[in-house]
Amino acid sequence: MQYLRGFLPWLAFGCVSAAGWQWGAAAGLVLAAVLLLTDRTAGWAPAERLLDYGTVLFFAALTAFAFLRPDSGLKVYAGALSMGWLALVAWGSIAARSPFTLAIARRRVTPEIAASPLFRQINTVLTAAWALSFTLTALAQAALSFHGGLPGLSLAVQIAGFVLPARFTAAYPDRARARYLRDAAPQHPARIQGA
Repeated sequence: MQYLRGFLPWLAFGCVSAAGWQWGAAAGLVLAAVLLLTDRTAGWAPAERLLDYGTVLFFAALTAFAFLRPDSGLKVYAGALSMGWLALVAWGSIAARSPFTLAIARRRVTPEIAASPLFRQINTVLTAAWALSFTLTALAQAALSFHGGLPGLSLAVQIAGFVLPARFTAAYPDRARARYLRDAAPQHPARIQGA
């Protein structure tokens, strides 16, 4: 799924952190930088890459801190911090009226569809779903870390934080379009039915 590509650095961070949180942060930073450079080379505008820039910024700061203070107590909360940062980026993109899912979704539709209010509304809802999931996952991760953490449960929470909004993203656009067509049919029956 195209949406998950932008989250690869975060997944790498989670996996590589088993060898040390500083190495997980460095892996996330390298992967985020590679993805950002690849997208820039492909011509993606900076405004379309809010998630990528936010990812690079987070991992640059975390990598520097983790290597300077590898034994910091903050490492216990690294999972919660990463999800909290993603939540801030997602909510911020909505506040900036540029939901981060727009950049990905625009690549798969015609310019006419991308300019429609329905398309923007769908992507605002999708971004809000991701933002809510990141927020709840960050809170759950913080609670687990505070209480000593259970690695298996923490991993399950982290996975759910990505899988649930990904499933919603796969299903919601079709439902929203169908509801829009159903609601618009009585007002414009000929146009909706193609007559």
